[in-house]
Amino acid sequence: MMTQPETSPVTEEQIYSALRKLLDPELGVNIVDLGLVYDVQIEGGNVAIRMTLTTRGCPMHASFVQAVDRAVWALDGVTGVTTEVVWEPAWNPDMISPEGKRALAGGGRGVPSW
Repeated sequence: MMTQPETSPVTEEQIYSALRKLLDPELGVNIVDLGLVYDVQIEGGNVAIRMTLTTRGCPMHASFVQAVDRAVWALDGVTGVTTEVVWEPAWNPDMISPEGKRALAGGGRGVPSW
């Protein structure tokens, strides 16, 4: 019988699943389906995330980064988290996934007029 290691390496799927629990407070859609998460890199237990925000002057900038860090740190096997907010490429509504567009349409907000 093989024994499992105490901590298994975290997977990209686990990270995206954790990030899908984080909602944009104005839009009520998770940050993955909004297209705000550009890249996830995993090296051992270290996770590096490249993401953006819907607007450069977003007052939630610091709390978004903290929420992302907390969500990823909570996963088994994570030994480090780096979250980098980038502005290139600039976010636009075309980056919203079909699931995100359905959530926006079904949320009583109608289609956003960015």
